[in-house]
Amino acid sequence: MEEYYYELVIDTKDSQDLFLDLLNQLTQNAVEIEENRLIARSEDNLEDVEYGIKEFAKALGLSCTTSIEKKKNEDWIKKYQESVKAVEVGKFFIRPSWVEEKDGKIDIIINPALSFGSGHHETTNSCLEAISKYVKENDEVIDVGCGSGILSIAASKLGAKVDICDTDDVCIESSKSNFILNNANFSNAWVGSAMASNKEYDFVIANIVADVLVMIAKELKKCLKDGGTLVLSGILDKHLNKVLKKFDDLNQIEVIQKNDWVTLVLKKGV
Repeated sequence: MEEYYYELVIDTKDSQDLFLDLLNQLTQNAVEIEENRLIARSEDNLEDVEYGIKEFAKALGLSCTTSIEKKKNEDWIKKYQESVKAVEVGKFFIRPSWVEEKDGKIDIIINPALSFGSGHHETTNSCLEAISKYVKENDEVIDVGCGSGILSIAASKLGAKVDICDTDDVCIESSKSNFILNNANFSNAWVGSAMASNKEYDFVIANIVADVLVMIAKELKKCLKDGGTLVLSGILDKHLNKVLKKFDDLNQIEVIQKNDWVTLVLKKGV
């Protein structure tokens, strides 16, 4: 163990998931998630990572502040593990591998240091709530922008037949690893969009960001069966109306809001 390590703190009010995705690509170390804040630690200097975060924010017009501090080393991996709590949502208990499972709940293991979604963020949490409530056994499900695979794993554990896709191959590999970790099954996985599938699904999940949901609205609706359910998430409440406008031909079943984040549950037809 080195005598010192570096701690990079990223304070951001908007699009935390986007910054988390980038941070996981730029560093293989543990990332601690707090409200409006991400913390990365490494024995390597994180100045290049900080520069990448700043350039990313500048390019997308996102607001964030960063700071790096050199600290005396300690067992911060253990400290980090102690800081990560399990999450109970609906029928599910989402936990890191170092936490014991909970009786009476469907067990899902996601190690936050290795993946992009662990159930703590409002968007993931709301999607899990919707999956718990609406997914039925033998439903055909597609998880568009699967990230860590947590949502499709949840659907699979309810007896659904799931496909997963993401435009980032790192996400696909992460999802596959998490499926193995959870003894869960998926049917098909690919790098790309939902358009690569010719199937129609009973249940479509897209936890992305509002602008992307608006952009891919047509393809999401195209892969949804008549009578099928569409879950849209990653929507800041200030962007809700523009998303609703693009999906106004679907029936609104439920709106789940947690802090500034909104998840929509929509249905195609009766």
